[in-house]
Amino acid sequence: MPLGFRRDGDGAIVQAMKTGFVLDRRYEAHDAGAGHPERPERIGAIRELMTQYRRDGLVDVAPRLATADELALNHGPEHVALVASSARHPRARFDADTQVCSESFATAALAAGGYLALLEAILAGDVENGFAFVRPPGHHAETDRAMGFCLFNNVAIGARWLRTRGIGRILIVDWDVHHGNGTQESFYDDPDTLYVSTHQYPFYPGTGAAQEVGRGGAAGRTLNVPLPAGCGDDEYVAAFTDLIAPVARQFRPEVVLISAGFDADRRDPLAGMQASEEGFRAMTRVLMNVAAEHAGGRLAAILEGGYDLDALRAAVPAVLDELGGGRLSEPLPTPHPRGSVLEPARAAQAPFWELPS
Repeated sequence: MPLGFRRDGDGAIVQAMKTGFVLDRRYEAHDAGAGHPERPERIGAIRELMTQYRRDGLVDVAPRLATADELALNHGPEHVALVASSARHPRARFDADTQVCSESFATAALAAGGYLALLEAILAGDVENGFAFVRPPGHHAETDRAMGFCLFNNVAIGARWLRTRGIGRILIVDWDVHHGNGTQESFYDDPDTLYVSTHQYPFYPGTGAAQEVGRGGAAGRTLNVPLPAGCGDDEYVAAFTDLIAPVARQFRPEVVLISAGFDADRRDPLAGMQASEEGFRAMTRVLMNVAAEHAGGRLAAILEGGYDLDALRAAVPAVLDELGGGRLSEPLPTPHPRGSVLEPARAAQAPFWELPS
């Protein structure tokens, strides 16, 4: 019986995908200072949740430290050395938002390495998909700059590592409420990586306009879906079903990566969106279907933002449920988005892709 399938009591073959998860108490060691929203309790809440969450096919994947060479797949040696030097100081600051302690470098290396461990498990066939619950997050980190709570760009390191393993086309979908400027920068000239971001706009970090579509031969390989504050499940589901999925299917990815921030949740204190766990559930199902159709089911999510603990406790199980694969054929809710919020992204992408009317 192939991985990902089993027989039910009547002998019918049904899906039961094996889902790896990376979760370790050591991710709580990074301390950005009293009152900082990117706090150790985020991992603590998920660890508590995972002691109660039950689903067939869950596989615990042990994290490892990323090596200096692996970090340098996406970051200059000077940047790696600069972040490493913070280990000699009890408290340091890279910008107004990005504070670290002496344990932060090791924790960030464990975050990047935890994602690599998950990708290793997926490529080895031990699991089909997975979620790395790590911190600090990564999608704001540029090749030579730590910013926005992020030290190393975990998903970009993962994508570049996949390239060393012979993977060609990679889809990165970033549903964090903030635009992933660092990930966009890393792949803006890469025609083999499709970077997609849904984000509140205008908002931090100021990038992510619909007209930012990639450069040169990679034009059309960046798909920004800027959304005004107040958008919720209707707008997110419409973006995924009417725009992101059609483009992703034409791109035909070999692996799907998700920068899974949960700060678009209506409860999050740092943003102004109205998404719920049902919205995250629907977005996951769309990407699971893309992965099933084109990537052999290979999909790997990694935690980015999300600063309300109750929102994490609600949304994480919804995503894990979908990663089980049993809901792939269930219909998605019919979205009723506000006005023409998707039109800027649609117009910017129309020269590059066939889009439904």
